[in-house]
Amino acid sequence: MSGYESSNSRRNNRARDRQMARQGRRSAMATLAGQSGEVLRKRLTLPGGDGDWRGRVGLLARDLLWYATHSPKVWLAGAGILGVLFLIFLASHIFTGRIFPNVWAAGVYIGDLTVDEAAAVLETAWENQVHIRLADGNREWNVPPLELGLDIDGLKTAEAARNIGLSGVPMGYGIPPVVSVDYTTAQTYLLDLTASTDVPPRNGTFTWESDQLVGVPGTDGRMLDVPHTMEKLLTDPVTVVEMGRLDLEMAALPPEFPDPEPFLADATAITSQSFTLTGYDPFADQLVTWSTNRDVFTSWLEAGDNQLKLRDDTFATFMDAQNQSLNGDSALGERYLDPSLTRQRITDAINEKDSTVLLRIQYRPTEYEVERGDTGYRIARKTGIPFYLIEEANPGRDLGVLSPGDVIRIPSRDVTMPLEPIPNKRIVVNLDNQTMTAFENGQPVFNWLISSGLSQYPTSPGIYQVLSHEEVALGSSFTLCNVGGDCGQWEMYWFMGMYEVGPGLMNGFHGAVLLPNGTYLGGGSVGAPYTFGCVMSQNDNAKLLYDWADEGTVVEMVSTEYAPKSDLGRLVYQQANLSNGT
Repeated sequence: MSGYESSNSRRNNRARDRQMARQGRRSAMATLAGQSGEVLRKRLTLPGGDGDWRGRVGLLARDLLWYATHSPKVWLAGAGILGVLFLIFLASHIFTGRIFPNVWAAGVYIGDLTVDEAAAVLETAWENQVHIRLADGNREWNVPPLELGLDIDGLKTAEAARNIGLSGVPMGYGIPPVVSVDYTTAQTYLLDLTASTDVPPRNGTFTWESDQLVGVPGTDGRMLDVPHTMEKLLTDPVTVVEMGRLDLEMAALPPEFPDPEPFLADATAITSQSFTLTGYDPFADQLVTWSTNRDVFTSWLEAGDNQLKLRDDTFATFMDAQNQSLNGDSALGERYLDPSLTRQRITDAINEKDSTVLLRIQYRPTEYEVERGDTGYRIARKTGIPFYLIEEANPGRDLGVLSPGDVIRIPSRDVTMPLEPIPNKRIVVNLDNQTMTAFENGQPVFNWLISSGLSQYPTSPGIYQVLSHEEVALGSSFTLCNVGGDCGQWEMYWFMGMYEVGPGLMNGFHGAVLLPNGTYLGGGSVGAPYTFGCVMSQNDNAKLLYDWADEGTVVEMVSTEYAPKSDLGRLVYQQANLSNGT
């Protein structure tokens, strides 16, 4: 009996074994669960007993990750959700006509916009944000594309961006912009740019090494090659826009006179002595002197066509500084040295080995604000500019109709002084007390009574100069004309022209005036207004003045309407006031 076991017994035994195994596993799992719960409670509990939210979040994340990677249902569900979101994303762009994300054109982001929106954004950025760098090595100029003749077709560019679909996801995609080039605009801009881009060549120059003057060979300049730069722009404008840069084509420009050696001796001779420039203001009768040191003067010089000449760049810096100094703190900047005239004067002096140069200080045009009671003629007398010249400076304007606050243009004072002024001679006429004083080197040489114009033919105050000499000049007036239109003429002795009342009609100095009837104007006497606008002296005095006054001699005619501008003019005017007890 011991060796035999029935089939039913064997089945019952196996069932008991399986049941006991299940109970053991349940017991083990319960123990593990208890232990895990205890560990989890320890992990999620701070020493003080409060919960650690960061630990909980971390644990939750790990659990979710474990379930996502070990449970097919979870990751399939996640993939399905992502697929649905992607389909919604596609549909939102396809059915709304939007450009897909991560798309750029001309450096402007246009993703997620409709075609029309993208076109508007591109065109706005083109006008306000996009710039092209024009480069020549380290030198750069930023220019808006429209000024360079580049224009974008925003709509076509946006349509091209729409057609690329998802190409911009995830790495991004740059759409070549659809651009056009206006040839005339581009060429005009580049031609205007040459003033900034071109580097002039340098002729042979000089420098001092200790006490030895040595020559410095000339160097090439650079010139913007507009045709080749245009060719580059027209050939590939899209690349220019995408890069935001156009490298300018430059050409070498050799110097005309690179060798300074033939002029070294002359340069040494002229720079070894002090060089003085004197500016003369004929209106203020003022001399302004500038001196240069050896190194500055040497920096002005360069080799020229068989002679030394001035370097434009270094001399221009000097000219700017002197013009600024002439006006001091004045914001008007009315006085200046003419660059071309000054350059020629100094060049002539250098080649004549003359160490002193006299330069003329000139005046710019100004504006005048009309005051109450002003008329065109009164403004002429206040400014010292003949009326017809003010008319010419204000074409199309009726100077007979003026209101306070109106602004009119006043020509340069230099219009009354066309000849080179003579600094050491000056004639001052006081129209108020009918006197004239002539000065030479600041000292009076003549002083006598004169007669100026009658009230209906007034002499114009202002600063003028002797323009001509005629021993006998002819004059006339409508008062000498008969009913038949024949006009008599008078003769003026020792006439010196001074200023034009109108084109071809000149007032000036003279002596006795012989009228057509054989009598003398004013009986030949002076001291009160008698003339038709000229300044008359007694005949013998007029001859003295005629022989003394060179053409170019400055004449300052002062009055209560026109205050003196020079120290000599103020001296004459003050002395007259003192003698009158005022």
